[in-house]
Amino acid sequence: MPHFRLETNVPQNKIPSDFSQRLCGVISKSLGKPINYCVATVVGGVNMSWGGSTEPAAQATLMSIGALGVSENKKHSKVLFEMVSKELNIPPDRMYISFLNQPTCDVGYNGSTFHEIFG
Repeated sequence: MPHFRLETNVPQNKIPSDFSQRLCGVISKSLGKPINYCVATVVGGVNMSWGGSTEPAAQATLMSIGALGVSENKKHSKVLFEMVSKELNIPPDRMYISFLNQPTCDVGYNGSTFHEIFG
């Protein structure tokens, strides 16, 4: 159910081919969610400007059912910024992460919703 979507102006061919798989491991561990529900999407080569500059930058969204909040988001932010900065050479001050804590009824899965699955 957790989904991390990263959009960046870093060219797709400069993004390691296993980056999304490793992101799944990071979000699984940080959120405490089973990895088989985790999704990471990395979109490179986006026409993006940050502050009028086309130097490497990114925007991201982390959606989850629970495991998000004031203190939790600080932890998630730390590990995600560290990984993105290290792997893609994007300075931490050139990326935003939006956190979306979705109710179970607003996330579909396997022809139903997590509200139906979890009750």
